[in-house]
Amino acid sequence: MGKSTKFADLYLRFIQLAEALRSLPTLPPLEPLEERILMIVANARHTQQRLSVKDLMGMAELGSPAMLHGRLKSMREKGWIYLADTEDARRKQLDLTPAAMIYFDKVARCMLKAVKEQG
Repeated sequence: MGKSTKFADLYLRFIQLAEALRSLPTLPPLEPLEERILMIVANARHTQQRLSVKDLMGMAELGSPAMLHGRLKSMREKGWIYLADTEDARRKQLDLTPAAMIYFDKVARCMLKAVKEQG
């Protein structure tokens, strides 16, 4: 077995800490496609871009609109995202719930802990 690098060790420690976080009672787990959608919504929020349901439906690589609607409904029911009104009542903007933001804070703390332990 080859020797791991400092960065690989750091990343693997972070993954270990993040996995432990998943076992804590927070939000219900997401399916892989839901995790991908969550990252898209989180990235849009981080870059201060508006992301509507229609925008997401336009991402053909995510699947059919019917399937995506089902995933969005599931993610809302699990408490990860919510739909916010826009100027156009027919257009809904996707955003993270406060509980999802707390989860990201906890994941960030895992990353910082891994870095601190490595240092």
